[in-house]
Amino acid sequence: MPDDEVRLTPPESLLQVIDNLSKFHREHEEYYSQAPLQQAGRLQARARALKSLADRWSVVEAGEMSPIAFAGTEDLNAPGLVAESGILFMEGEGQPAELQRLKSEVAVLADETQQGGEWLARAMEQAWDMAGNLAAYPALADLLGERHRIIANDWQSAGLQALVARLLRRALDLLAQVDFSPAALRADLRGERKAPAYLYSASELLDRAADLMAQSAILVHENERRWRVFRARVRELRSA
Repeated sequence: MPDDEVRLTPPESLLQVIDNLSKFHREHEEYYSQAPLQQAGRLQARARALKSLADRWSVVEAGEMSPIAFAGTEDLNAPGLVAESGILFMEGEGQPAELQRLKSEVAVLADETQQGGEWLARAMEQAWDMAGNLAAYPALADLLGERHRIIANDWQSAGLQALVARLLRRALDLLAQVDFSPAALRADLRGERKAPAYLYSASELLDRAADLMAQSAILVHENERRWRVFRARVRELRSA
């Protein structure tokens, strides 16, 4: 290979590293361009469940406790919600198990999203430095914009994930203000009806978290063509 071409092209060892990143990180991002959309859909379903309960409790009059154990509470159950979500308020019971499961799943998602965002931010810090070093090789100069855009999109996605985790945890804080036992809910219905307001606000935070998760997926999905173009150049240089 002529000396001037050696100066233009990264060494084989570096090309091998870039080729590896272009292959496996592209595949990794293909997953993360889809998974957040699925999570966002589940979050929206949980938000709808909370809104259905809030709608019901905003207008219904509190009923009297039935002497029949495990009977469904006519006043507290939202029409159609039991079949959709499994959330069933029963006489003589406390918080429905399905509602506790909803909160537990949101808490787990908050932890996972925060951890994923922190990992991605650290990875992009290193990727940014590595991409800057590629400026020394003119053979890749026209693709440095593509590479830095990939990093910028991923870094922005990491920031969105951190915000999603905050929103999810604050939604749980709001839900913690509500006693979901039938006795407490009926007392609230006969009084100031605070429970619906907390549920509406919590559902709005879940909805916003879902929106941001979808935005995160879009950012990552935008990288697919850039990875493909970047890897094609690297493989071209390796085969020269």
